[in-house]
Amino acid sequence: MTHSFDLAALWNQSDAVIRGVAFILLLMSVFTWFFILQRLIFTFRLRKGFRRFEQFWHAQGYAEGVALLGKPGRINPFRHLANRATDAVEHYYSHSKDLHSQLPLSEWLSLSLTREIDDIQEFVRQGMTMMASIGAVAPFIGLFGTVWGIYHALENIGQTGSASLATIAGPVGESLIMTAFGLAVAIPAVLAYNIINRQNRQLMGRIQQFAQQLHTYHISGIAPTRRAQAVVQQWQEDSV
Repeated sequence: MTHSFDLAALWNQSDAVIRGVAFILLLMSVFTWFFILQRLIFTFRLRKGFRRFEQFWHAQGYAEGVALLGKPGRINPFRHLANRATDAVEHYYSHSKDLHSQLPLSEWLSLSLTREIDDIQEFVRQGMTMMASIGAVAPFIGLFGTVWGIYHALENIGQTGSASLATIAGPVGESLIMTAFGLAVAIPAVLAYNIINRQNRQLMGRIQQFAQQLHTYHISGIAPTRRAQAVVQQWQEDSV
């Protein structure tokens, strides 16, 4: 008697538990690759923002520099941060009777920019927890399918009293496939998480730098120099 070991045959002879495990791994894989594709698009658009960010302080005026940053939106965090800095300063002076007007402008602007940076960081980290969970859990889900397949093989041996290939081929095939599926889902998720996490750190570093420059500009009224940036950096460290 011959046995087919292709995926269709193994699927047809598997039970509800193995099919459930395979379905869960499939959902994890779909989410992983959708997230990777989404981040590739986001990174491609963000690189354009990096070039615009480098041109910002070479503009002839602040309004021109903001226009160079492109259209506002979450996909353009530099423009979003520049708008928040302008809005914070305008709000400070237009609501002079509010409680926050008792704070120095430097403090109010720093709080506004920090809050915006936190929002941007939360946005760019969306989906990262799920990716980390998939990378950690998928191998164990595949291992569960492996154990269940071995259990079926032992059950067949007990029922037939024979350990022939015809008895254990199907369950062992299920076991190997589930192990492979678990690794096939986990490895891309782990690699993508590490790469995207590194990109997020680089992005947030540039955003922190831009926020310091905006803070210095709106307080001093001039484009920041390296010395001014160092002063702002020291002030932020002292205030923590």
